[in-house]
Amino acid sequence: MNGSRRVLAHLAGQPVDRLPLMPITMMFAAEQAGVRYRDYVTNHRVLVDTQIRVADQFGFDYVSCISDPAREAADCGAVVAFFDDQPPAIVEEQARLLDKTELARLALPNPLGGGRMTDRVQAAALFRERVGGEKLIEGWIEGPCAEAADLRGINNLMLDFYDDPQFVRDLFEFAVAMELEFARAQVQAGIDLMGVGDAAASLVGPQIYEEFVWPYEKKLVEGLHALGTQVRLHICGNTRRILAGMGRLGCALVDLDYPAPMAEARRQMGPDQVLLGNLDPVKVLRDQRPEDVTAAIARCHQEAGPRFIVGAGCEVPRETNPENVRALASYAHSHRPQDPSAAIPA
Repeated sequence: MNGSRRVLAHLAGQPVDRLPLMPITMMFAAEQAGVRYRDYVTNHRVLVDTQIRVADQFGFDYVSCISDPAREAADCGAVVAFFDDQPPAIVEEQARLLDKTELARLALPNPLGGGRMTDRVQAAALFRERVGGEKLIEGWIEGPCAEAADLRGINNLMLDFYDDPQFVRDLFEFAVAMELEFARAQVQAGIDLMGVGDAAASLVGPQIYEEFVWPYEKKLVEGLHALGTQVRLHICGNTRRILAGMGRLGCALVDLDYPAPMAEARRQMGPDQVLLGNLDPVKVLRDQRPEDVTAAIARCHQEAGPRFIVGAGCEVPRETNPENVRALASYAHSHRPQDPSAAIPA
């Protein structure tokens, strides 16, 4: 059973030979491949080569188009700073929608118009050419709250929830429409699963999440399903107060960052939701020993139960000991979903 079949079968609730392995690797992947991160995020060929190399090196079941959250905003005209060995940063002081009235004049960018979104679509197509049917291919888009923060500025958006709620709803509508067009292009290029990163959603309380964020995340997820793709939801940070809502979105896979207890997520989301994580990517995966990583991921598996995929709470950090990532891989390669306590016999 290859990686693509393994992940898709597991998401469908079908038997698999072992746990799927889907850690997010961006800066770690670039470091392992010896490439500048600037090149990784600006040249789809470098990203694809790097992802395939690292997936083969550690036995990952998938490859991903993920690189940074600034692609859509850049194509909307946002000011983005690039660095040799750090992710691109949106310059909040010059946010594209610093003037809210600009939203009415902002046109949806064309994902195939030659900008940064196009580079990601090209990555998806190249993945399909090189590892289609062998490794699961994951696309990536921003969620409504994250993209709104990218365009408006995170601090401004947090105030807008109180000062101008209708503007927030209009901005979220724009974000969902843009992300669905971006997703459509990636689906047509050949992705198997769409990752949705909505990190800013972890910064709001449950009332704002339910009133403002959840309805637009739901609209996005339903739109992605209509495009024929399954969804991986990734919200960095402490999501304990919004776990139930995340579980109601209908995503095939939900990532949990380390502040959100796995057992609590399982109780709130029910037995059927596939969960990934929630290993602390810094204090455990980067800073501890391989045997500590093994013990920690075993606890995650035990708390999650069989509907589980191996990965860290968030991105595998740069400067992580490769042996620690191998420990993560070894656990996935030697355990079936239904048995967190015993390894697969040799």
